[in-house]
Amino acid sequence: MESGTNVNSHEEAAKAAKPIGVFDSGVGGLPYLARIRELLPDENYVYMADRANFPYGEKDDDLLRELVVEAVGRLIDRCDPKLMVIACNTASVVALDELRRRYQVPFVGVVPAIKPAAEISRRRAIGVLATRRTVEDPYTDSLIREYAESCSVARYAGVDIVEFVEKHYPKVDLQRQEEVLQPAVDYFRARGVDTLVVACTHFIYVEEALSGMLGAATQVIDSRDGVARQVRRILEKHGRKGKFTDQSRREDLFFTSRDEEQSRYRNFAEMYRLKWGGEP
Repeated sequence: MESGTNVNSHEEAAKAAKPIGVFDSGVGGLPYLARIRELLPDENYVYMADRANFPYGEKDDDLLRELVVEAVGRLIDRCDPKLMVIACNTASVVALDELRRRYQVPFVGVVPAIKPAAEISRRRAIGVLATRRTVEDPYTDSLIREYAESCSVARYAGVDIVEFVEKHYPKVDLQRQEEVLQPAVDYFRARGVDTLVVACTHFIYVEEALSGMLGAATQVIDSRDGVARQVRRILEKHGRKGKFTDQSRREDLFFTSRDEEQSRYRNFAEMYRLKWGGEP
């Protein structure tokens, strides 16, 4: 008969072996998964793109909260993750509190990187490129008051950019991309922004292009590093860091809430070394 100590150690090992879940409305959260995996390579991962409800940025708060809670619940029921990353600024602002209330899983959200932007801005002129929901949300106002009160903060809702990335990546027409980005670039240039916060996970795909169009005098930043470090901190705090050493047996999975355009989403799964899981 096993002692209580052995049973507890087996239980803790089983908990540590559970996957980390990453959730977004589409493919925007994949670069977050990649950064977390760089920092924590000995973990299993599951990703879900909530294609059935994309895009999030224009939906009513109550409806969006309900949709996100239901979709995340499906992934939790299917994969039993030890931690969930909500890799979407809009979903984090609207639904994170309800998710934490509803599910017994630690959650890490994504918020605009306004604090680090204020710390590095030389001219005290910051830009925030986000969805309309994040641009207008009182939570963004509170971040600015707390961390960037001494800065001028220009906000731009890049609705067209979100749709462009989701529909056209990874095989992108660079000329069309520049046309889509140009209004935002012109807006921030006119306001003398020297630090641009990419505050929608989809925009990470165009971060390099934005940086090139804005020029060397403007820094473009996101929250990937901060999110990855927070995931590590929580796992260490709860003794849940994985010890997955046999990489040949990995089975990181990609799920989508709407099993359409399979070839394109399978390409994303392959790009990020994820096995196609279909609908959870």
